[in-house]
Amino acid sequence: MAKAKPSSSAAAAKPGAAAAPPATVHSALVTYTSMLSLLSLCPPFVILLWYTMVHADGSVVKTYEHLREHGVVEGLKAIWPMPTVVAWKIIFGFGLFEAVLQLLLPGKRFEGPISPAGNVPVYKANGLQAYAVTLITYLSLWWFGIFNPAIVYDHLGEIYSALVFGSFVFCIFLYIKGHVAPSSSDSGSSGNVIIDFYWGMELYPRIGKYFDIKVFTNCRFGMMSWAVLAVTYCIKQYEMNGRVADSMLVNTALMLIYITKFFWWESGYWCTMDIAHDRAGFYICWGCLVWVPSIYTSPGMYLVNHPVNLGPQLALSILLAGILCIYINYDCDRQRQEFRRTNGKCSVWGKAPSKIVASYQTTKGETKTSLLLTSGWWGLSRHFHYVPEILSAFFWTVPALFSHFLPYFYVIFLTILLFDRAKRDDDRCSSKYGKYWKMYCNKVPYRVIPGIY
Repeated sequence: MAKAKPSSSAAAAKPGAAAAPPATVHSALVTYTSMLSLLSLCPPFVILLWYTMVHADGSVVKTYEHLREHGVVEGLKAIWPMPTVVAWKIIFGFGLFEAVLQLLLPGKRFEGPISPAGNVPVYKANGLQAYAVTLITYLSLWWFGIFNPAIVYDHLGEIYSALVFGSFVFCIFLYIKGHVAPSSSDSGSSGNVIIDFYWGMELYPRIGKYFDIKVFTNCRFGMMSWAVLAVTYCIKQYEMNGRVADSMLVNTALMLIYITKFFWWESGYWCTMDIAHDRAGFYICWGCLVWVPSIYTSPGMYLVNHPVNLGPQLALSILLAGILCIYINYDCDRQRQEFRRTNGKCSVWGKAPSKIVASYQTTKGETKTSLLLTSGWWGLSRHFHYVPEILSAFFWTVPALFSHFLPYFYVIFLTILLFDRAKRDDDRCSSKYGKYWKMYCNKVPYRVIPGIY
């Protein structure tokens, strides 16, 4: 972690969270209700989703009937698999492999956005290399008969169960670390145990000088496990049926293209709300360690036992539509990143960008400026990049067609998540930029969907 140079008077990228605890954007009642609900309901939901996809034919009705017949508590206990030695070996083997890649693979030095506490997080941008090494290694182990990925699918419930419990313990570690050994001055307590545990204590927690915990949980474990499981589901269906249905191929291809885009752009992700503003607590870290490998991969999990033959024309149409959405999502982020990198001296859609020069004060009382882009994709709405992201998720889910509702849970969840994130980001920016944010909203009136919202 580097300290910002005192002479730095302008920043094109938005700064990180202050040392003070983050303010909530909802009422106290809504905040506490949502926190306690997510803390208590998310873990069993992961198991219920896996059980429904794998053992209840994807039918929510069948799972409901099971719980009604046995009672919620006893019914949940009956389907909840206990973590096994095999599950722990798979998790620790994968986690250790990714941690080693994160530390040892070469990569360019990348400085994240300056925080109001004056810290500049320094990263090694080697995510794309780690992604390539991971997939090549995983496929090679299968191809040469060293390890069968179908084992991962066969022990999926036990793996999720282990992740539920293990990640909860890990979040307790983060809470304690934030109190006794914070990695930087970008940390602090709200004075409330539940809020500190849920939202986190530290913005940039590290083990030692170089191992960034949020890069590991969010990128190298969460996103990487998404790619590995997408491949796993494809291989499992091949071993079960002797072929891979075109629906699974479209689903897997779009997911892998999206994840490849993510790792290509990983350094840009380090400037987003997840890393630069949200602290390392249950919300972010448990979510990336458990929710991503379970919920985000669920359309492919469903397709393993429910192969759908789309036909060449429909399959190709869905694939191309999905690729287009992923490209637009990438181009939105690229456009903003290039605008920030050049301090607004670039071309946006063939002409000079429209912008607002906004000044703000840091927690130290220093006046700085940021440039707010108001043209290109960012002139359509303030968070337009969420639109193609949601549509991308729809296109890699729609190969499942509409026999069951559950495969679409991820699309619904993602929509709620991103709309809530857009509100939180707008409220944070309004507090930060004041009158300049009002000018920006007058120039770009829609929050997410142009002409609607």
